[in-house]
Amino acid sequence: METLTLNDKYVVIKNQGTVSLFDIPAIPYNIFFSEVEELLQNEQNHCVAYYAYPAGDKLKFICCIADDSAGGILVFSHEHPLRKGIQLNSITKSIYAFHIYEREISENFGVEFIKNPWDKPVRYAFNRADRKKVVNDYPFYKIQSDELHEVGVGPIHAGVIEPGHFRFLCNGETVLHLEIQLGWQHRGIENLFLVKPSLIQRTVLSESIAGDTAVGHSACFVSLLESLGSVKINERLEIERNIALELERIAMHVGDLGNLNIGLAYQLASAVFGTLRTPVINYTQTWCGNRFGKGMNRVGGSHYPFTEELADKLVKLLDNFEKRFDPMAERTFGLPSVLMRVENIGKVTERQMRMIGAVGMAARMAGVERDIRNSHPFGAYKNYKIKTETVEAGDVWARAMLRKLEIKTSIAYIRTLIKRLAELDEPSLKPIPEKDLKLAPDSLCVSLVEGWRGEICHCAVTNSHGMITHYKAKDPSVHNWLALALSLRDLEISDFPINNKSYNLSYCGHDL
Repeated sequence: METLTLNDKYVVIKNQGTVSLFDIPAIPYNIFFSEVEELLQNEQNHCVAYYAYPAGDKLKFICCIADDSAGGILVFSHEHPLRKGIQLNSITKSIYAFHIYEREISENFGVEFIKNPWDKPVRYAFNRADRKKVVNDYPFYKIQSDELHEVGVGPIHAGVIEPGHFRFLCNGETVLHLEIQLGWQHRGIENLFLVKPSLIQRTVLSESIAGDTAVGHSACFVSLLESLGSVKINERLEIERNIALELERIAMHVGDLGNLNIGLAYQLASAVFGTLRTPVINYTQTWCGNRFGKGMNRVGGSHYPFTEELADKLVKLLDNFEKRFDPMAERTFGLPSVLMRVENIGKVTERQMRMIGAVGMAARMAGVERDIRNSHPFGAYKNYKIKTETVEAGDVWARAMLRKLEIKTSIAYIRTLIKRLAELDEPSLKPIPEKDLKLAPDSLCVSLVEGWRGEICHCAVTNSHGMITHYKAKDPSVHNWLALALSLRDLEISDFPINNKSYNLSYCGHDL
C-alpha cells in the first residue's frame, strides 16, 4: 500500500492501508500537540483513533487524523518511557472530541492529561491501570440544591438490553443534565484478539463486537487482514460485501422505525415497520445461514457467493419491501399526532455534533455530512458512489427521517450493484487458508467502514514476526452517546424513552 511521507511529523495512508512502523516518526509531544490541535481546528479533519500500547520499555501512542476532503489518514506517533506518572497536556481543552481518547488512555495506563475537563473512566476495563477505581464508585456530576433531585435508571433495564446506567439531574420533571455511565461487562474484546490465535476465532470475534453490526465490524476486520496480508480480492467480492452492508443498514433502520413508533404509541406503524425487518434479515439467513450476517465475511473470499438465484430473490424482496414501506412512511411522517411527538424533541445542533466528534447518523441528522463511504471509500464504494443523506433539524424527527431516506438510498444502491454483478465475468472467491495468510511485519493498518450507525475503525499492529501484538476496535457509539445526553437537556424526563430509541446506540459496542 502506497504511503506518502509529507514531512518528518507524520505519514499519510489511504483507508485500509498498511504502513511500516519505521516510517511513522515518533515526534516530541509538544510538536504532536500543536500539529493535532491545528489540524482539528479544520472541520474537514477528524480523529478516528488515538490509543497507546506498550512497546518494549516505552509506551507508544498512535493517532490517526482523517482528512475528509483529500481522503487521506494522517498517522502520528509519540513515545514515553513506560512508567507510572506520565503527564501530558490535554488536547481536550480545545478539541472536545478528544475527550474519549484521552480518558481511555488515562484509564488504561494511568497517564494524566493535565487540565482535561472530563477526566473520568470510560469502561473500567478488567486490565485498567488502577484496580481501586470500580464502576460502583463512578464520580457522577452533582448539584447541591434543595430544589433538585436525581433519578437513576439501570444498570438493569426492562426488556432485553445491555447494562448501562443513566443519572438524571432534574428540576421537577425537567432534565437539567444527563450523565451516561457504561462499562459494566468488562468484555475485554481487544485483548481477545491477541489471545485467540486462530483466524476463525478472530473473525467470529469481530462479528461479536456489536451483534447488530456483525457485517460492519467483520467487514472492517477482514479488510484490515487483507491489507496486512497483501491479499487481493476482486470486484465481485467487493460488491457482495457492499450489498451485505446496505442490507444490514436497511434491516436495522426499519426495525428502529418500528421501535420508535412503539414509543409513540402508533401501533400501525410499529407493526408494519417491525414486520418489514423480518423478511430482510430472513433473506440474509438464506444467503449465509445467519439472520445477522455472521459467517458472511471471511478473509480473501466468502463461503456464500451471491448467486443469480439470490439476486433474483433480492430484487423481488426489495420490490415488495417498497410497496409496503413507502405508503406507511408517507402516512407516518404526515400524521399530526406523530409530528407533535417528534418535532423539536431531543434537539441538538450542528455545532454540538462537531464539538463532540459525532459520526454517522448522529452527525448527519444535524447537518454534518460525515460518511466514510464517500470521504474514505472502501470496497465497491470506490467505483460506485452512494449518496450521503443529511437533514438539519437535529431532533427525533430528523433521526427518524434520516432512517427513511437512507433506506430508500440503500435500496437504489443495491439495485445498481446487482445490475453490475450481472455484467461481471469474475469467479466467486473462496476464503484464503490461514496457513497462506502472512501478515506484514512491524506494520500498522487502519481500516474504516461506514456501518449503519456510523464510522467503525479497527487498527492492528504487528511485530517483527508478523504477529498481531496490539488490536484496537472502535464502534461509532463511543462518540455518539454524548449526543443523547445533550439532547435531553431542558426536556421532560418522560421524553427520554423516545429520545433514546431515536438514537439506538450500542452498549456492547462501547464496552470493549
